[in-house]
Amino acid sequence: MRKLVPEYIENLKIYQAGKPIEELAREKGLTKISKLASNENPLGPSPFAIRAMTQKLWDLHRYPDMHAYALKAKLCEMYHLKNENIILGNGSEGIMAYIARAFIQPGDEIVTSENTFIGFYILARGVGANIKTVPLNEQYRYDVEKMAAQITEKTKAVYIANPNNPTGTYLTKKEFDYLMGYVPDHCIVILDEAYFEYADDACEDYPNSMDYRYDNVITLRTFSKAYGLSGIRCGYGFAHENFIKNLTKVKLPFEPNALAQVGALGALEDQPHLRRTLRKNKMFYKDLLKYLYRNDFNPIESVTNFVTFKTGSTEASMYLFESLLNEGVIIRHLKSNEMPEYVRISIGTKDEMDHFYEAMNKVLPKYNDKFGRIS
Repeated sequence: MRKLVPEYIENLKIYQAGKPIEELAREKGLTKISKLASNENPLGPSPFAIRAMTQKLWDLHRYPDMHAYALKAKLCEMYHLKNENIILGNGSEGIMAYIARAFIQPGDEIVTSENTFIGFYILARGVGANIKTVPLNEQYRYDVEKMAAQITEKTKAVYIANPNNPTGTYLTKKEFDYLMGYVPDHCIVILDEAYFEYADDACEDYPNSMDYRYDNVITLRTFSKAYGLSGIRCGYGFAHENFIKNLTKVKLPFEPNALAQVGALGALEDQPHLRRTLRKNKMFYKDLLKYLYRNDFNPIESVTNFVTFKTGSTEASMYLFESLLNEGVIIRHLKSNEMPEYVRISIGTKDEMDHFYEAMNKVLPKYNDKFGRIS
């Protein structure tokens, strides 16, 4: 008798997002809460984006522009592309879902790394793909030599998060070029650049995918991180026009929605807001790194808006996570990323970071008595 639900769906684990502020407030009865778990922009959206979305509220009885003409035109201008090279979706994950629907079938082979973005694992396993992973190297970075060795004529796709989440490390130009030398033409490369703006601002050897033109590579970017628009779910992808044409065939109409389209366009028009975001992120990142080193933690140095650091055990990670929740600070334990001995903290505003330091100073004495210090 045929099963109603395929086994690869039954075996999927549900994605666990960072704990919402409202949920913690209900659970603990707290009024002061700092959410440092989901890599959001603590400055919020650009005023330009807010104004554009507010004005659009009066038109919500109308369907969105199915072709998102204005937003695509702005992206074409910024990146010197044709309209046919761009696809939009509900966040970059929405476009990953189009890719899975259009190109990946049950049994197809995908090569990627361990300890990378779990949303991609869920999407790939959700269509019955076989995922081949290799460990990160000793610097918590993609091991391109081991990944290249896993690529065969059977490989349908390679997934690269650059920079990587949850480690915050990145693939260099040299490493990217090396890996691409092993990718056959029939294999697609999904280049997830959700944290592109942070990395491009910080790294001279970051392989900005706009400097490359591979017919089998799709670049994914988002308005959810540096642009501060996580709540509207808007992402974009760049690829060869044939690649985009086939994705468009399986794309749901009217994605992204009307508010997302005008909000994203407003965000792109406010580059000073983006520069403020990057400048403050650098400043508070340095302070966070100093604090973690000073308290004998071992942070993974990042080029993003978050830092992952080692606790040493699953128990220690959960103790720190729960203890900080009691103080109103939400961080992210990384058990679902198969890094249970690590936690991740997003970089917030000055007030949020001060709240984190205050809470850490309060819980660290008991933490150190219970678990010792990680060198």
